[in-house]
Order: sequence, then structure tokens, then C-alpha cells
Amino acid sequence: MIFVPSPAISIIGRHNSGKTTMIEKLIRSLTERGCDVGSIKHHTHGDFDIDYPGKDSYRHRAAGATETVIAAPHKMARVKSLSHELECDEILRTMPGHDIVVVEGYRKSGLPSIELMRYANEADRAVAAAFAEAAKSGRSLGEDFIQESRGEHAHAKDLAEKMPTSDTVAVITDIPEAVEAARIYGIPAFGIEDIAGITDYLERHFVRPRVSVVIQAGGESRRMGMSKARVLFDGRPLILRMIERLAPIADELIITTNEADKLGFISEADADCPIRLVADVYDVRGALPGLYTAFQAASNPYVAIVACDMVFASPTLVVAEALEMAKTEADVVVPVNKHGFEPFHAMYRKESCTHAAKLALDAGSSRAQSIFDDPDLKVCEFSQARVLEAEPRGGCFINANTPDELQRIQDAYLGE
Repeated sequence: MIFVPSPAISIIGRHNSGKTTMIEKLIRSLTERGCDVGSIKHHTHGDFDIDYPGKDSYRHRAAGATETVIAAPHKMARVKSLSHELECDEILRTMPGHDIVVVEGYRKSGLPSIELMRYANEADRAVAAAFAEAAKSGRSLGEDFIQESRGEHAHAKDLAEKMPTSDTVAVITDIPEAVEAARIYGIPAFGIEDIAGITDYLERHFVRPRVSVVIQAGGESRRMGMSKARVLFDGRPLILRMIERLAPIADELIITTNEADKLGFISEADADCPIRLVADVYDVRGALPGLYTAFQAASNPYVAIVACDMVFASPTLVVAEALEMAKTEADVVVPVNKHGFEPFHAMYRKESCTHAAKLALDAGSSRAQSIFDDPDLKVCEFSQARVLEAEPRGGCFINANTPDELQRIQDAYLGE
């Protein structure tokens, strides 16, 4: 099974800032919009327990079990003894597949964070004042500039350790000074009661975007001697492997093909998302017509396009590209290396890229690369370092054009 990491956002603040109440409202709002939400609560007060004497699971742990799972038809809990406190990223790795995970606390986790400051909380007012002073004096966000924390200030600990940082992406507050500081730093500020506005912001920038994954299968491949979709890899048609690799991160999965009548076997694929077979819009060969068909067919605003012979196409790279598109508001997020762009493992914005592809086609081009020449498209280049961060094993752009190439790939990588 392929586990896809969940995007996460941290809501942070000082004691009595109202973090738990705010998170409860945001989880409810996100859930009402159809998001699958996970949550993490950082408990800083030593030990805690969700089990009680007399319960069977408590007796298991009391007898010496270091980990106990309590499972019921619709709920499961896991209680595990730890030798050291886990970092937030370690916990997140155990929570794949959510549209977003809302984290309470973990200020030093490196996660993008939203700072909560309430006027009714004295410590928040002190921090807001220091935050505003820093902004007005031109200090960098997160710089260690709080001189009061060196002395006997009533909130020295909050000023020294619980200030906005370079990871702060937004502020939720009813304190005018904090609103003004956020404006100076160029980050959004939301009112305490503006749950809809905060949810809009989270959906736009942090919730896993809805993605149509398009596998470009075409038809007969002259160099391969048969359709790449139907050629065998590890004893099964290659298209089945591609479907099962990419389906876990697809809200819909589209296969562009001109041989739909020969692909009835895709019903055997292990995929939870809907699969559609779509014929090329243009009756001409070329990569750009295939891109245009993909954009036209997609139901979602984000379109991931992958060639069917990319044997090790990476679902985690697709997710990383989608999150980068949300973050940068780019029209295309495309991996780039010394050979240039990799248009067939890239993320595209449906509306703008449909228009750009049509213009290029009307100008007589059939090259996929020509879409990147459109000056109106915002193209975000995804470096090799970023690709390896998303897919440490690499190899996601390897493709096979001949039977010999496919055999070499199978021999070399079958034990992945």
C-alpha cells in the first residue's frame, strides 16, 4: 500500500488563548465542507492516559504490554509506551491520507503556523505589543529581538519563547496592534469569529487540493511493438500497475486512450476512485493534443498528468506538486532537471492550461513543451532537490520505449 503524507497546519498561542475552542470550530467547518480532517494535540503536562483501571486494555498494559490496540467496528485506539517524546513530523508520518491535519501546539515543529492572540488574555496583549513594535522597527519575523524577556517582565517566558516566528503564515486576533503588525509583515489577519474566512484560507493554501490524475496511455507504440498500456510488467498489464500506484491520491482517475475496447481488464485494478477512459479530442499524433484532451476531460481544478510508461511514477511527488501549486498559486508545477522540463509528471491548473494548450495547438504546435512558452502562464519549476525531498528513492521519471528498455527496468527495479 502507498501511504501519502497529510498536509498539516499548526494553531499556536499562549495558555488560555483559546486554541482548543478555535480548533474545534475549524475542524467542524472543514468537515462540513467535505474535508477529511485529522488532529494532533500537544500535551505538555507530563503523562496522560485514555485508559482506566478495570478496563481490559488497561489490564493488558498493567501486565506489561508496551503497546495495546483497542479496536471496535467503527473506532480504534492505540496506546503505546515511549522511550522518548516523538517529534511532530514523526507523528504525522503515522497519519497519512487526510486532506489536512490540524495540530494544536508544537510551535517548534517547523510546520506552517497560525498565531492566535485574544485581547482578553493578558499574555496575548503583551506579545501583540512586542509583535507590533518589531514590525514597526523593521525587524524580521521571528528574529530574537525581545529585550523585555531578559529582565523581570511579567510575561518574559511568553515574550522569549512564544512569539510569532518565520513559520507564522497568518494571525487570528481581536487585538488591533497584532492586526497592524500582520499587515506590515504581509501575512493575513483574521477576526476571532471569522471561522468561514479562516476555513477559506486553509482550503486555498493548505488543504490537499482536489486532483484529477490523468494517465496518458495513447494507443499503439511503434517502438514497443504494442500498446504500452497492455505491455506486461511483472506479469500484469503496465496500466494496472500505474492505476494502483496513482489511485490513492486521485479524486478521479482518467486514462486517455484510443483503444478503450481493449482495456476492459482495468476493472481488475485495485482503485477506490472513479476511473474514466477518454479518447483523444484531436485525431492527430503528438504530446500537446494529449495534454489538451486531459485538461478537457478533468473534473477538478488541478490536473496531474503522468505518462503510462513511467513505471515508478510517484504519488507523493504528485501530492507535493499539488501543495506547491496551492502555495504559489502557479498555473503549472513542473519538475526540471539538466534535460529541461518533465511535462509528463507535472501538475497543471485546468482552466489556464486548457487555454494555453488551445492557443499552442491553433498555432500549429504539437509539442508538450510549447505550453511553457505562454507568457501568461505562471510556471513554478520544481527542482531536483525538491523532487528527491518528495520521492527520496528517485527514479520517478524513468520510462520505457522498447521491450528491451522495459525488461532492463524490470530486472533492475522489481525489488523496489
